[in-house]
Amino acid sequence: MLRALIGVEDILSEVQAVAPALSAPTNGNGNGAAPAQKVTINTAALVSAMVSVKGASDLVFSPGRPPQVELHGRLTGVSINGLPILLPEHTAQIANDLIGEDENAKATLKRTGSCDLSYSLPQKARFRVNVFRQRSTYAMVMRVIPHNIPSFDDLRLPPELRNIANLKNGIVLVTGPTGSGKSSTLAAIIDLINSSRADHIVTIEDPIEFLHVHKLGTVHQRELHCDTDSFANALRAALRQAPKVILVGEMRDQETIEIAMTAAETGHLVFSTLHTIDASKTVERIIGVFPAADQQAVRTRLAASFRYFVSQRLLPRKDGKGRVAMIEILKSTMRTREYIEKGEGEGKTLLDAMRDGDMEGMQDFDTMLDRAVTLGVITKDDALHYATNAGNLNLRLSEVDDADIPAASPEVLYAPAAEEMAEIER
Repeated sequence: MLRALIGVEDILSEVQAVAPALSAPTNGNGNGAAPAQKVTINTAALVSAMVSVKGASDLVFSPGRPPQVELHGRLTGVSINGLPILLPEHTAQIANDLIGEDENAKATLKRTGSCDLSYSLPQKARFRVNVFRQRSTYAMVMRVIPHNIPSFDDLRLPPELRNIANLKNGIVLVTGPTGSGKSSTLAAIIDLINSSRADHIVTIEDPIEFLHVHKLGTVHQRELHCDTDSFANALRAALRQAPKVILVGEMRDQETIEIAMTAAETGHLVFSTLHTIDASKTVERIIGVFPAADQQAVRTRLAASFRYFVSQRLLPRKDGKGRVAMIEILKSTMRTREYIEKGEGEGKTLLDAMRDGDMEGMQDFDTMLDRAVTLGVITKDDALHYATNAGNLNLRLSEVDDADIPAASPEVLYAPAAEEMAEIER
């Protein structure tokens, strides 16, 4: 178990009253252990101690467990003297401290059982927070958002994605499961645009994550429930705010997707995310939101307006030094537009197009997994676990014994492409 190096006196003190605004049942700690001495928690100090654990990507607070951090995809307890486990009254107090005076978050939590908000430790870190009820107690997860916007080099993104910064219109979607790094990838792309183009950029987020400063471009960031009541209304208003670039935190419903396509069709460059695992599922999700009678028209519009679908998954590195993003890229070409508009068929799938389109900057998950295993970036077992088609990938790797391949840094994945770019620049 990891120990956060901070004195107990900085975190805990004797209690007089605990969490009056979000009181929770206190009849035990959820695992049968004897109740600990009641304490009131200095939430800011506790969060600061946990985020100081190098590599922590999420902080997790749950009754009956010690405070936990997620390190490279695995939960690890943080030992805090005097706080061996969190009791329901502890998590209720932490929730109350995090929500503060945010009346909308309080109302949403009471009405729906969960709420999203942002939290900040000055000069240290920002967080995207979800507070939720479970078993009549409160729990929460805090996603760590670094103060500094990550660069392409920091994230080891494919060089092809730099071309997105040159687009003038259309839709670019970054997809993947929760925690796959979508927000970081989008932040890096927006920052590149902000640094290289004198454009007006509007973001609509829930909540605001990375803070963009004005550079060559001008950036306005709007937060759901604070600056606007919905993605759709903010996106509709953005069309009257003369932006060249619009980022919508998530395509959540038909209305938002409809307005986003309209924005792309009227000369705006629109970025957004979806919780889909690959390009084909992304198309299915968008089309499936609309009534059957409208779906062919939507296919035609989507085929004309999409520019890139970027899907990503985070895998553990073979050298144990964190995780690496495996990225699939579908790019707008005559072939991919046809497959989206007319639908996929035998031998005419988006996966086929990506496999054949490597010279155009496209790549598919399993090909990148194959490459990462043979270069020593990830293990064969992890590749098969995350593969789109594990059976086919297993055949491709049948003669590979990754035990004989030394562990390598992710930089080697795109080293040839980087050398080619350097040669072009010279």
